[in-house]
Amino acid sequence: MSGPLQGIRVLEMVGIGPGPFCGMMLADMGADVIRVDRPGGKRSVVLDGKTPAQDSLRYDVTARGKRTVTIDLKSAEGAQQVLALVEQADVLIEGFRPGVMERLGLGPEACLQRNPKLVYGRMTGWGQSGPLAQAAGHDINYISISGMLGSMGRAEEAPPPPLNLVGDLGGGAMMLAFGVACALVEARNSGKGQVIDAAMTDGTALLGA
Repeated sequence: MSGPLQGIRVLEMVGIGPGPFCGMMLADMGADVIRVDRPGGKRSVVLDGKTPAQDSLRYDVTARGKRTVTIDLKSAEGAQQVLALVEQADVLIEGFRPGVMERLGLGPEACLQRNPKLVYGRMTGWGQSGPLAQAAGHDINYISISGMLGSMGRAEEAPPPPLNLVGDLGGGAMMLAFGVACALVEARNSGKGQVIDAAMTDGTALLGA
């Protein structure tokens, strides 16, 4: 696909919600997005793109415009495979809990050593550190604690939850995509990559501006 991001290669570590949506936005703008999937998943196609995707992708709009490769991230060989892909990538995006990528040997330090120009995008609910960093969370938690949920709806009535549009997608995916796009401009000018740490709670609070 042509677009302003044509020629940009993105590695998307498979996940749900805001990570895939961010990857979809980048693919829609012309980036070559390769999703790294888990073994046994129902989403796998070969990296050359010649094998048709399985039926589960037909109804997953966030998979559009992407290619998929299956890698066992828990194996030493799998980590080395990802690092080899990192060497040829411009962007990596991941949405695991803090510390997971580091335990896999695929944290920012390891990846930037292999590719100093890499833009490393991270998506969490609460950020990489702090009292809630390791806590489970969902969209409604993020928009509640940020104060946005309470500002919705009519006075004297309970606020209507706005699906997952404000937290996951607005405060999360779109903020990460914006940060990645800005970092790509910086990397083009300076030759140096960086880490983009997007937290859905922070992004949702920013939307409240």
